[in-house]
Amino acid sequence: MPFLQAQQVRFTYDPNDVDAKEVLHGVDLSIEEGQFVALLGHNGCGKSTMAKLFNGMLLPTAGKILVDGMDTADESQQFAVRSRVGLVQQNPDNQLVAGIVEEDVAFGPENLGVPPAEIRRRVDAALKAVDMYEYREHAPHKLSGGQKQRVAIAGVIAMETKCIVLDEPTAMLDPRGRREVMDTIQYLNREKGITIVLITHYMDEAVQAGRVVVMDEGNILVDGAPDQVFGDVELLKRHDLDVPQATELCYRLRAAGIPLPGLPLGEEECVAMFRRYLRGEA
Repeated sequence: MPFLQAQQVRFTYDPNDVDAKEVLHGVDLSIEEGQFVALLGHNGCGKSTMAKLFNGMLLPTAGKILVDGMDTADESQQFAVRSRVGLVQQNPDNQLVAGIVEEDVAFGPENLGVPPAEIRRRVDAALKAVDMYEYREHAPHKLSGGQKQRVAIAGVIAMETKCIVLDEPTAMLDPRGRREVMDTIQYLNREKGITIVLITHYMDEAVQAGRVVVMDEGNILVDGAPDQVFGDVELLKRHDLDVPQATELCYRLRAAGIPLPGLPLGEEECVAMFRRYLRGEA
């Protein structure tokens, strides 16, 4: 059984308003435990709505969201749902609630009723997992943007969720902060087996996922491995969607008549392909 599952999900923010626009139009999506999925699309396509539906913050207008087999609409299961799926939002300042880093990370487990000794263990382990243990007694407001976001992620880890949904967590960060957060996400997925759903506008982040889901106007446009999704440049361009810079460069060179052998996703892959091409290799 998939860990996250959307079954014919429809959503309207004000279903009692006959003029309200439907945001999702019967979405079907299944995500297995341990997967790293990037969710892409224009503003307003329904990505952030999906994030809140998976966490149980929103409930479908129609259809079902299942988390580890539990229906998010079942009130008796909502606590269990939120203890399995943590949500990290775009602005870390909106999630930091305490004056000291370790107290902020402890906030979630305390609200779950976790015993103090276990909270101590979880906080230390979570801060070490995001490489922020040495900052445990610092004030969050004095940290950099990337460090704040890593503390927000630690707060979710301390709740021992099986899945973390990140809604554009690097949108407000500089390149260094983005790199810090992405390294943390990769580590949690690869080493800890945590299911990751990453909503992002950055194509270089999306290619790091094992699977890419592209949404367009409340529907799923395409779903597959990064090379499959970004390999169909024409489809994405018809929907005014971006592709990674390396892919765009090689796509334009091929359109100009240069017979490059493929469409790489990243810089290193692109450079290696150019070298093979210049050496006359296939």
